[in-house]
Amino acid sequence: MKESFRQCMAWLHTWVGLVVGWILFFVFVTGTAGYVDDEITRWMEPERPLPMQVLPEQSSQMLNQALTQLQTHAPADSKAWTITLPHQALNPRATHGLSIAWEEMSQPGQRGRRGVEELDPVTGQIQPETEPRATAGGTGLYRMHYALHYMPYPVAIWLVGICTMLMLLAVMTGVVTHKKIFTDFFTFRPGKGQRSWLDAHNIVSVMSLPFFLMITYTGLIFFMSFYMPTGREIMYGATEEGRQAYFQDIRQQKHDFLPVSMPQAPLSAMMHSAEQTWGKNSIASVHITQPADSQAYVELRRTGVTGVYWTRAETLRFNAIDGSAIKPDNTSNITGDTHRVLLALHEGAFAEWWLRWLYLISGLLGCAVIGTGLVLWTVKRRTHHQKRLSKATALSVSERFDAAGLRLVEILNAGTLAGLPLGLAAYFWANRLLPVTMADRAAWEFHALFLVWGWSFLYACWRPLKRAWLELLYLTAAAYGLIPVLNLLTTDRHLGVTVTHGDWGLAGFDLSMLGLAAIFIYIAVKMKRKWHIASLSKKTATPANLHTAGVNG
Repeated sequence: MKESFRQCMAWLHTWVGLVVGWILFFVFVTGTAGYVDDEITRWMEPERPLPMQVLPEQSSQMLNQALTQLQTHAPADSKAWTITLPHQALNPRATHGLSIAWEEMSQPGQRGRRGVEELDPVTGQIQPETEPRATAGGTGLYRMHYALHYMPYPVAIWLVGICTMLMLLAVMTGVVTHKKIFTDFFTFRPGKGQRSWLDAHNIVSVMSLPFFLMITYTGLIFFMSFYMPTGREIMYGATEEGRQAYFQDIRQQKHDFLPVSMPQAPLSAMMHSAEQTWGKNSIASVHITQPADSQAYVELRRTGVTGVYWTRAETLRFNAIDGSAIKPDNTSNITGDTHRVLLALHEGAFAEWWLRWLYLISGLLGCAVIGTGLVLWTVKRRTHHQKRLSKATALSVSERFDAAGLRLVEILNAGTLAGLPLGLAAYFWANRLLPVTMADRAAWEFHALFLVWGWSFLYACWRPLKRAWLELLYLTAAAYGLIPVLNLLTTDRHLGVTVTHGDWGLAGFDLSMLGLAAIFIYIAVKMKRKWHIASLSKKTATPANLHTAGVNG
């Protein structure tokens, strides 16, 4: 009975993984890029200036200059002022210079219009607005992992949701199928064909299992009100007012506000108090607002984050009149808190730099799990198909159908596992090569991605399968490896500038492209060597040799 149950789970794991594998590979590739979407966007907007190096002792001067500019440029009825100091946000999710921002009054439950101005950290003057080239950047890649492309948003959300649900089923059945999950983690037998692919699939699956469970579950729950709105409608009502009340609870914005004004207490004393708690140069931003039901306050936010409540983490509040410390507003609701925790876990937005790297590596391992699973399916079926060919004098209709299906899956594998990364490289190439003044430029960056990806499928159809795999992998490696060279030839934001300036967000992009090129070169060389050894083995395994081996054995 147990063995029959395990066989059923193995069947579910195999076929569920195959049916949705290609879509999930696309979701994981673009979703993994979302963990570094700010860095990608910065690279794709080379017109933006490099961050200026500012000394910590200049903070008080910058705050006073920013307050002066807010008094001059912010509307008189603004409900909030925000001053962002030069810092590495979320260590280092995005580099910020000195800027001011304000939010205008709005209707209850809605957000008012916002204004932002960049300031010179030295003079405090408003800097001319930088007009970067039109690009979807990293945000466009991040959005594609749940909204796909070229299809209506509701259709995409439902399609990704169904595939994610099936993926969760595949993960659970995979755990049941593993008889010796701990032993499999430490077992890898290279050069053994199907056995090697299975070992590789098992190792990366076990390594990324906690990430898989977390990312699929939080992804499903995050859109649960879209997939299953009954719970929301029971609690908030099925009307548009109820829907708005639900999203208002998520945003946790129920306060009424009065127009903000210059704080009477000196900000320098508040900053000194905060730095005694957090350390020098640890203040990311200053937020000033006046709730209608309480005293005006100044809120200081710390650089970096420390927990999954990332939008409220590490803040200190002071009375705007006398400068005394006050407790932050801890009012919350279960709807908003649940949404925030799930969002923070899914996006990794709360993570320090080392945990963000772990998220990124886990995402790449997820791509490897899906890729090795798809390849394992074809390797196993090809072995069975070759055995039938060696015994049969003529293929039946069903066997011909199976052979055609196997060929289709092999083409889809080559076109997706090698072609999609090639299309992603084309996305970055298009950012540098398309004319800056081109109409619909951002859309054509995406068109370049999908055109190259579609061409990869045609190429896999036209060429012999093994040659298609190798040539696509070599082409992908070359495309990534030459991106830093292309960047050098087309902009002044190349490694020679970013490394010497200490801008590791931009430099990391070019270095990552070289790393990806090395990975694809390694995969291509390993596959070529394996196929070469296999071909030599077939040539030497003549009937006479086999007979001699049998006699001598």
